[in-house]
Formats: sequence, structure tokens, C-alpha cells
Amino acid sequence: MEMNIKTTGKVMEVYLEGRLDANTAPDLTEAVKDAQFEELIIDLEKLEYISSAGLRSLLVAKKTADACQGKLVLRHPTPAVYDVMNMSGFTRMLDIQED
Repeated sequence: MEMNIKTTGKVMEVYLEGRLDANTAPDLTEAVKDAQFEELIIDLEKLEYISSAGLRSLLVAKKTADACQGKLVLRHPTPAVYDVMNMSGFTRMLDIQED
């Protein structure tokens, strides 16, 4: 997985590409778990696959956002990634912007 992080003011943007799985999910967790922001945007447009470990790292991102009274937004999930998030109930608990 490739991960690019861009911080502008109090907005942290994370762009993911490839696979978010047991091997790569710890990288996302480490990148966001101690971050301070008002808004965390995770762009999933180029994410091909997400496993349960990847979903867990998104929950860590949500907990981090909640802890600093910020907002988590997941943007542009691919159809395959959206289907996994939908089947696991994540579409009901996270802010997902498809367009």
C-alpha cells in the first residue's frame, strides 16, 4: 500500500492506494493514532482491497477523531471497498462520501 499524507492547517488528508490489509493497516493506524486535527479525510479512490484489519484501522481513525473532537470523512471508496464497508455495517457508522 502507498500512503500519502497532506496536512493543511487543522485538516489531515490521507490518500491510500493498493491494499489495506493485515500487513499495511498498522501503517495507517500509526499515522493517525496520535494526530491532532479538526478534520481527518481518508481518500479511498485508489484502494483496491480492504480486510478486517483495514476496517479496524478505520475504527482507530474514528476513535482518534472523536478524541480530539474532530471529524472523520472517508472519500471516494471503490465499489469493492464500499461493498465490504457496507456488509460490515461501516456505512451506517462512518461518514462516507461517494462522489
